[in-house]
Amino acid sequence: MMSHNIFGLFLQAEKLENLIVPDSVQKEKFAQTVKRLAALDVNDIVSDIVSWLIWTGIKICIALAIYYAGRWFIKRIVNMIDAIMTRRRTELSLHTFLLTLVRTIGYIILVVAVVSVLGINLTIFAAVLASAGLAIGMALSSTLQNFAGGVMILVLRPYTIGDYISAQGVAGTVTAIRLFTTTVQTTDKQTIYIPNNMISTSIINNHSTSVTRRCSWKVSVSYGDDYDAIRAAMSAIIMRSDKVLKEPASYVRIDSMADSAVVIEARAWVLNKDYWDVLDSVTESFYKELPAAGARFPFPQLDVHIDRGV
Repeated sequence: MMSHNIFGLFLQAEKLENLIVPDSVQKEKFAQTVKRLAALDVNDIVSDIVSWLIWTGIKICIALAIYYAGRWFIKRIVNMIDAIMTRRRTELSLHTFLLTLVRTIGYIILVVAVVSVLGINLTIFAAVLASAGLAIGMALSSTLQNFAGGVMILVLRPYTIGDYISAQGVAGTVTAIRLFTTTVQTTDKQTIYIPNNMISTSIINNHSTSVTRRCSWKVSVSYGDDYDAIRAAMSAIIMRSDKVLKEPASYVRIDSMADSAVVIEARAWVLNKDYWDVLDSVTESFYKELPAAGARFPFPQLDVHIDRGV
């Protein structure tokens, strides 16, 4: 190994505290530097350069080998996870998210390993990444909250695509679950995008988790109407539908006696998929057929009495 380093000679010749010196002094120092360079052994310099090139080439070859081997390993892991989730019929949004997450983490680890083999100091690199991550996290705090909410929804699965839910004042069918938003389509074909952070922390009413669902009707009739006849007519209308289940049995009874009407409630159980058809058809039949059974549907009235003696 050579006894003196070339860069060390220049640093010795140009110290920071002596940058501003007279011209004669600079010439003298330059001459001394030239003499030292002339005294160097060329063989030592060439040997050092060759050794450095060989060692650098070896590190580059090792880094390339690690990179290609790591990429092959990541691909195999992703394909294996993909096959497992496909076989178990994992929900599509969760399937895609997990594959992306595994692939991203794998490549981050691979890049760190390659950089370490090359001998690059990761301290400054890590500090820059940490600072950038902090700044980005503060700027995108709400977005990150929606991302976290999306992860919770995809993992816990309080609802899936195709479920009819009520949340955040919106009721409709879930058409998509993304990492940041949930898409809901209402019965009148409006498309609503709900941030995942809001829906994941709110009360969710999932109407699609049960196989059956209960239909309920409340009909107001006037005081003095024949309750038994109206009750029998309502029961006949409900049981006429072949979509109404025999068990649990349906029933009709008085719910309350209001200020100007008697409220009669009817209940029946149907399959979840038949809920809206039965609810709408029976409601229409009540309106058309109950008057023939003696039902008079009351409406708010105001009686005004005029005293002419005043």
